[in-house]
Amino acid sequence: MSFKYIKEAQAKGAKLVTIDPRITKTAAQSDVYAPLRSGTDIAFMGSMINYALTNDFIQKDYVLTHTNASYLVNPNYTFEAGLFGQVNDGKYDNSLWAYQKDESGKVITDPTLQNPLSVFQLLKKHYERYDFEKVSGITGTPVEKLEEVASTICATHKPEKSATILYAMGTTQHTYGTQNVRSYAVLQLLLGNIGVAGGGINALRGESNVQGSTDHALLFHIVPGYLKSPEATDANLEAYLKTVVPPNGDKQSQNWWANAPKYMTSLMKAWWGDKATKENDFAFSYMPRRGGNYSHIALFEAMAAGKLKGLIAFGQNPAVGGPNSNVEREALKNLEWMVAVDLFETDTSAFWQAPGFNPSEIQTEVFLLPAASSVEKEGSVSNSGRWVQWRYHAVDAPGAAKSDLWILTRLQAELKRLYANGGAFPDPIVNLTWNYGDGEEPDPHLVAKEINGYFLADVTIKDKSFKKGDLVPGFANLQADGTTSCGNWIYCGSYTNDGNLTARRERSKPEDDPLGLHSKWAWCWPVNRRILYNRASCDAMGRPYAPHKKVIEWDAASKKWLGDIPDGPWPPPLNADGSANPEGRHSFIMIADGRASLFAPKLADGPFPEHYEPVESPVANEMSKQQISPVIKLWRPDEFGTVEEFPIVATTYRVTEHWQAGAMTRNVPWLAELVPEPFVEVSRELAELKGIETGDTVTIRSKRGTIDMKALVTPRLKPFKLKEKEVHQVGLIWHFGYRGLATGASANVLTAHVGDANTTIPEYKAFLCDITLASKGGAA
Repeated sequence: MSFKYIKEAQAKGAKLVTIDPRITKTAAQSDVYAPLRSGTDIAFMGSMINYALTNDFIQKDYVLTHTNASYLVNPNYTFEAGLFGQVNDGKYDNSLWAYQKDESGKVITDPTLQNPLSVFQLLKKHYERYDFEKVSGITGTPVEKLEEVASTICATHKPEKSATILYAMGTTQHTYGTQNVRSYAVLQLLLGNIGVAGGGINALRGESNVQGSTDHALLFHIVPGYLKSPEATDANLEAYLKTVVPPNGDKQSQNWWANAPKYMTSLMKAWWGDKATKENDFAFSYMPRRGGNYSHIALFEAMAAGKLKGLIAFGQNPAVGGPNSNVEREALKNLEWMVAVDLFETDTSAFWQAPGFNPSEIQTEVFLLPAASSVEKEGSVSNSGRWVQWRYHAVDAPGAAKSDLWILTRLQAELKRLYANGGAFPDPIVNLTWNYGDGEEPDPHLVAKEINGYFLADVTIKDKSFKKGDLVPGFANLQADGTTSCGNWIYCGSYTNDGNLTARRERSKPEDDPLGLHSKWAWCWPVNRRILYNRASCDAMGRPYAPHKKVIEWDAASKKWLGDIPDGPWPPPLNADGSANPEGRHSFIMIADGRASLFAPKLADGPFPEHYEPVESPVANEMSKQQISPVIKLWRPDEFGTVEEFPIVATTYRVTEHWQAGAMTRNVPWLAELVPEPFVEVSRELAELKGIETGDTVTIRSKRGTIDMKALVTPRLKPFKLKEKEVHQVGLIWHFGYRGLATGASANVLTAHVGDANTTIPEYKAFLCDITLASKGGAA
């Protein structure tokens, strides 16, 4: 979908740059293509950051106004030999990365950006090592390509220009995936490309509702609306909120998370209604307490250790999609029971039939619940642009297949019935509100209304009156006293007394909407704002940096922002005469100090992105003595291979014809016919070395396992020249398993249980393997 608009932009003169280990279909249509070895994004981006800083290709007013470039850092901050200070028990002491503050708690700044302890000068010093020659020896990207990419992208530091960065799992699925994205942010902030038309850093999702799933707390460390999930140390609501609301020493910072009491109280009122009262801390004691790492790998390691009794897999197929698949399939044997909810029988639901398993030895009881597909039920999806779009029930589900909402409704009803007779702690279940109608099929509109939120009493807010039962028109009206409910504060305003705004389908005319915001098509969180941090598209007085494509601007006469819905109604930080406006606010309102972070002191693995090698690497780290990030999440350290035994870099990726772990697409006959089996892409050079031809069956080995696939010999991959060493890379598609119409080896048999220091996302995209000819074959 995105590429349609990219092609339109190219037709108008925009430049498309593709950076990828492989010459993809996108690369073939690009103005500039640069290869890079998997796992070296930070080195590559570091060369562009260094290029921008060295050549003064930065948007200076933007950097000074909207970022923390002028902040002075703790004099005890150090970076030496690849380390941001000492590491103790797998953690940094990030107090050494704090800012200098005055007696009032305000950060001390240097607007000249000359102080050696300023973020700007520390940034320059950090990246001065990232010259094109050194980075070329790490990434395998020719020096001239690095220069071409840097000059093309950094030309957008001019206010009238902009650039966006589009990324997917090739960026995130690394032990430093968070810092990969951070490196993009650092460059875009230096160039002034965040909050502007045509700017930003945009994730290309592999699913139609990945954005919605994270908005509504699919991740283990949050509850809906990206609020922190309570932990075992949070004794009560007050203690919890102290961990959520950051301190703020800048009177011109809105410090948005100070509203967390309103959002959390309204969330608990949505979940427990009248049972959540001020007297019982709004039922905060009902909230589950997190006492550790509940990410995917950690859960399967606990399962392997026999610590989990059951698993409910809703549309998930970890027997194919999980890293170190053999370990995860073995872990499933330790379950007493498993429930699989899906359209087809999956590799996970049939794990007991996995290659090499003896079903008679497996005691796990498996329940299959047939599910309705997305077109067989009504509801919403949220895309990468945060547009929440309502979808309709197009056709009935076959047989006994039911919607997720139907299944969950029956499950909670039965749990309530059972816990009504007692239990260790029945209150959170028996008191749970579940008011989605009395019909056979629960009403998704009632779910959407609950997520939006209601007024629970007659209230007056800023001279406007609301009645009990009214839908809340926006999150600014949510209250911390229990008079409002809201299932997700960022979705507040999506379904109001005016109707279901996510169902709107009104196209804008180009003359009325030159930026193509389409503000009356569906609804965009928050409050239908189409471009996040859009106040950063203006200077400190509210004047657009690029008037010909302005997103918003401050109108002094009406004392309002005009254009897209702004990041808050407050005026800009400075008055027209250059004096500070005490009512004004900085642009990055979700950050405690209101400034975007070139220096990020709260991350687990360092305030600046630094190049480290993947856990399995063919070379030593040329940027420092520290081979890998010292604070990554590492399981099974004896299951990592060396370059001597496994000399080839491997990465996994998707094909257009299949989706994720394949449970849906491998059961569709025409898709199974298009790509009937997995394959491994091998460069011509590596194929010649190994005696491999297209159609041959090859064996791919890593330290974790061995698989056989057909080979596809292709010029789309080429060896990388890393200083004096030639390194080969192969690519494997990962959609396949042992169930469905199309079956084949699972690429994730080869990947490892190792994760990013901040998110624990697995390192799927860079590991070591070896490849050998198994048998000669015909054309694949």
